[in-house]
Amino acid sequence: MHATHERFEAQVLPHLDAAYRFARWLGNSRSDAQDIVQEAMLRAYRGFEGLRGTDVKAWLLTIVRNCHATAYQQEQRRGFIELSERDHAPELNAEMAAPADPERLTMQRDEERTLERLLARLSVEHREVLVLREIDDMRYRDIAEIIGVPIGTVMSRLARARAVLKSHWEEQVPRGVHGLP
Repeated sequence: MHATHERFEAQVLPHLDAAYRFARWLGNSRSDAQDIVQEAMLRAYRGFEGLRGTDVKAWLLTIVRNCHATAYQQEQRRGFIELSERDHAPELNAEMAAPADPERLTMQRDEERTLERLLARLSVEHREVLVLREIDDMRYRDIAEIIGVPIGTVMSRLARARAVLKSHWEEQVPRGVHGLP
């Protein structure tokens, strides 16, 4: 059992930040993301012995996705949907080193808030492929494994997600700002 625990820590725990980030983008609140990741880590630990020859990060993110789906279904059954903390979060990414220039920091935070709002407007299926590809820099094959669809579906969802995000961005940001024509 001790060897399993050490292997789990060595192979799975390095992906804890990615699991939280994915859960955060999928869900509405930080506390929900923490709950989802905690449940996912418990499930991962219980199933770790059966893991053979697969990408650990993709395996863990699949579990996170499934835990999110379960939590979402439970919320729907209760008829309760918590308001998003994203709109109230003073800082979007506390791990980021703050630039020395306060004006630049303010602009960066505004852009991050805008991106968060725009991503929140996407459907979950579009948001998850976009986050996995563009933020976590995962390969199409790994994304397909995580969400359980063919690679072609990942590619088409990603293309649609980018197009919808661009459309939402253009609605939010005035022309000529941030490199838009």
